Amino acid sequence: MNYRERIFQQEGASFPGKTYVEAVLEPAFNEAKHHLLHPMMAINKAHLIMLREQELLTDDEAKRIAGALCGIEMEELRQSHYTGQFEDLFFQVESRLLELAPDVAGNLHLARSRNDMGITIYRMVLREKLLVTLASALYLKEHLLLFANEHADTIMIGYTHTQQAQPTTMAHYIMAATDMLSRDIKRLIQAYHTVNRSPMGAAALTTSGFAISRERMRELLGFDELVENSYDAVCGADYLGEVATAVQLAAINLGRTVQDMLLWCTQEFAGLKVASPYVQISSIMPQKRNPVSFEHMRSLLSSAAGNATTVLTMMHNTPFGDIVDTEDDMQPYAWRSMGVLEQMYRLMASVVGTMEVNKDVLLERAKGSFATVTELADTLVRTDQLSFRKSHHIVSRVVKEAMSEQLAANQISLELVNRAAVEVIGRELSLTAEELSLALDPVHFVMIRKLPGGPNPEEMKRMIAARQAVLQQETEWLAQKKQAIANVMKGLDQMTAEWSVG
Repeated sequence: MNYRERIFQQEGASFPGKTYVEAVLEPAFNEAKHHLLHPMMAINKAHLIMLREQELLTDDEAKRIAGALCGIEMEELRQSHYTGQFEDLFFQVESRLLELAPDVAGNLHLARSRNDMGITIYRMVLREKLLVTLASALYLKEHLLLFANEHADTIMIGYTHTQQAQPTTMAHYIMAATDMLSRDIKRLIQAYHTVNRSPMGAAALTTSGFAISRERMRELLGFDELVENSYDAVCGADYLGEVATAVQLAAINLGRTVQDMLLWCTQEFAGLKVASPYVQISSIMPQKRNPVSFEHMRSLLSSAAGNATTVLTMMHNTPFGDIVDTEDDMQPYAWRSMGVLEQMYRLMASVVGTMEVNKDVLLERAKGSFATVTELADTLVRTDQLSFRKSHHIVSRVVKEAMSEQLAANQISLELVNRAAVEVIGRELSLTAEELSLALDPVHFVMIRKLPGGPNPEEMKRMIAARQAVLQQETEWLAQKKQAIANVMKGLDQMTAEWSVG
């Protein structure tokens, strides 16, 4: 027996080969029956309605096909297993329709192909998953805004290069994270607009010689626009790439905030305390209170970014044609990445919404930190009409001297500042002790930074209110899109059911 015969003996000599089933066909079938069955049936119903309206089917044919569609046992299909009898779920459904409506059900495939039908199914699945992800993103945004409003006057140190930089507020930090999330939401909404376009009517590649209505199919399936060019409709994959890119960036962005908060939970930082439902204990160390919810978020967000990267990598160097690279194999990675991101949005909202902030520790740390000395340099410009660079040199000497004497920032004396001034400009300053104390006060630092986007509490509240208004608009948009899709799906079911008994 030669090697070819041994392979045929192990794999079988007819379709489908054993390993092909195991590695490709069965996993694809299982994904399809879970994710693709409902949109597949919706397309069947919409196509039936359109064919009858275009008088490409008779009333009798339409009624018989409608009866067959209504006779499909959806749960039975969901519970079925891949046997190899049919290539995929599409042919299994078609076979069942032909059993229920012999002779006429075959006309349901008039002027369409698995090409345009498959891409349409994937777009319908993606738009649904995008709306679910967006709902959770808006849920997180809502809770971040509530948290920021609660902490508009919670003074803390802001960091650059992982080093203490300047005093700010918890609200200022959270609003930065919220604005980053808002941009992620915009990208996901834009991805939705790109996805929610109908390829139906493109057929295999070049449309059809039958007088079908692509516009009516768009309307029946709840798409906003057509993918007009029929070649693009079945070959373009950038709609999926746009989703993957938006999800990838959103996961990376949220992961950066998670990393900060995990650090702030340490005893050394002592800024945050995660609520009991989101911590776990050690099996050996009684004192441990591990904020593992943040740890899981960090790793799972990386997995979401990784799955999204896989989508883009699988698209790379594929030919511009209808290919399964962009369909069966790739789509599940996009679904998984969105599913994880959606869960992490909800988990983040719960953890942030219930955690405690140690305001006293954060304030005291800010008072003793040299993070305030930017304002001291600014103050010397005001009180002594120095250039900022001169005042910077003076304050730099003050900090070095204070650190050598192991003084905290709020222990810096006017005498120390004047000694540094004499060394730099040859004279003492007109700065008073009261002005020095105010310049080194982190609360004062924050209060006077009231330019647009600054940490001043009133400015923060203005920003929060503005973003809450945008959140309301986004929430309304989401509700409208969900309702519009629900309405068209309900309409398809009702019309098909009425025809089947008419």
